Amino acid sequence: MQKKTYKLNFQLVPDGCWYTNLRSALPREVWDRLRRAAYRRAGNRCSICGAEGRLEAHEVWEYDDEKHIQRLADIIAVCPACHEVIHIGRTSLLGKEAQAQEHFKKVNGATQSEYHDALGEANRIHAERSRHEWMTDISSLPRFF
Repeated sequence: MQKKTYKLNFQLVPDGCWYTNLRSALPREVWDRLRRAAYRRAGNRCSICGAEGRLEAHEVWEYDDEKHIQRLADIIAVCPACHEVIHIGRTSLLGKEAQAQEHFKKVNGATQSEYHDALGEANRIHAERSRHEWMTDISSLPRFF
């Protein structure tokens, strides 16, 4: 059976990479330039669902599962609802999983069963990646300004 692809996906960061993000690592004025550039690139709309209004910047990471390197792939503009789906683990801890679940299903045209299948697969990948130490590569950072 072919795995279904979705517009809005969970992005569970390996445990060893938690609390390491550009927003906290960079001077505020640099992060502000990066996030504003992401908003401009997206036409001031959510890059995933197209919503207008308040936006947040989200770091997209790619994972080399053989070399255990976490590479910065993009910085995108997302609405708070999409951001809550992306970071479903944190969202669940805050008691907001039900709203995130509905948003995932709406944006992706997914069923309840498909939501649970996608979350299960994301959790499986997260558990495997969390067994390793990761190096972080942000060499692509200059292209996002």
